[in-house]
Amino acid sequence: MDEDLITKKELLEVTNVSYGQLYRWKRKNLIPEEWFIKKSSYTGQETYFPRLKILDRIEKILNMKDGISLDDLAQMFSPQLADVFLSEDDLLTKNIVTRQTLTTYKNIYGEIKIFSFQKILYILLLEKSLLSGNVSIDESKLMLETLEENYTLLDGKNCEVIFIRKFGITLCFLITKPNEFYIDKYSKIILGLNISSCIEELKIKM
Repeated sequence: MDEDLITKKELLEVTNVSYGQLYRWKRKNLIPEEWFIKKSSYTGQETYFPRLKILDRIEKILNMKDGISLDDLAQMFSPQLADVFLSEDDLLTKNIVTRQTLTTYKNIYGEIKIFSFQKILYILLLEKSLLSGNVSIDESKLMLETLEENYTLLDGKNCEVIFIRKFGITLCFLITKPNEFYIDKYSKIILGLNISSCIEELKIKM
């Protein structure tokens, strides 16, 4: 067997996923048909998968399935979102964000002609943070820096942006869900934004 493939049997054992779950995810298009590779073996025919891709995909499904429907997950895993690029006019016409938020974002990062889906997500989070009235522009910049540095590490996971203020100092965290999050009595959570919900909102508007 090729080193970059994993058998179905080994996959089910490693991930603790059932045969029924695996094929339900296949029917829901959470796992691409082409990842189910049929190869001859001494027992007749065995199903193999690209090891790194399938293990990564199953980890993401397990992390997110409690907070998002399987149909919504399938849309998130589709390559379409990664291929989304919109202009400033597109963002305004589709009422994705306001012109004021776009101006604020460009004041931070400079003039931008085309926005990737990831950047659009960041701008929407920026807008929600500012509209909340709980954080300042400078504190929202802290969120953008946190996203730029860390979001790819959490890509595909159900996560939230959390703002915490203590003695007038604000900190921003990215946390995965489900989770248990504890803070001391002198700290206060001033805002929480669910990234998965924002992605769903963007998909509807697009």
